[in-house]
Amino acid sequence: MSGHVLDNPIWESLQSRHRDIARVHGDVARYPAQIAPFLGVPRDGADARDALPALLEPGETTLLIGAVPQVPDGFELKKLAMLAQMVCPREVEVVPGPEVIELGEEHREDVLALTALVYPHYFRPYTMRLGRYFGIYQEGRLAAIIGERMGMDQWQEISAVCTHPDFLGRGYARQLLAMLGNDNLRRGRTPFLHVAHENARAVDVYLRGGYEIRCDVGFWSLRRW
Repeated sequence: MSGHVLDNPIWESLQSRHRDIARVHGDVARYPAQIAPFLGVPRDGADARDALPALLEPGETTLLIGAVPQVPDGFELKKLAMLAQMVCPREVEVVPGPEVIELGEEHREDVLALTALVYPHYFRPYTMRLGRYFGIYQEGRLAAIIGERMGMDQWQEISAVCTHPDFLGRGYARQLLAMLGNDNLRRGRTPFLHVAHENARAVDVYLRGGYEIRCDVGFWSLRRW
């Protein structure tokens, strides 16, 4: 690790932007399970053997990006993939398209239905509390969304970039990426995101939308049996 805050984004977010909702025990911090499935530690090899039983329920799985801890018996740490961590260092041209609205509590069921369809595993009932979420409605349906998840003082993770299969190919993802990325840059926050290398279509959308690969980061699951 280089020592950059983005090397360990979950921990850094829980120590800064989201410290008020963090559940912390010793050298371990996590998001509440109904908000996000992520857990972080301050450095590779951190001793989490006493903290983890206090933070994870039996049968629960959390996810880590970057640093991983020592774990006690009864826990399984498994490497899932290497993710591309991408950043958007400058504003890009906004692609014209339909009206974009900020999503609120009245849209939550629509958001949960869309994410369950195309973005499973990572979106929880109250993930929208982590930041702002925006969407495009077409034909009375939520066609595409984007949101803000982890964040630090000068950085903002862009997340939940997804389009309903019935509305693919219309440029909605690029429109939303440009809109939200430019807005964050004007606020002094550089957008970043994570994507699996195997998701070639998404990687291409991000590259064409002004993002650059910063590095690869490890993506892990941690399960308590």
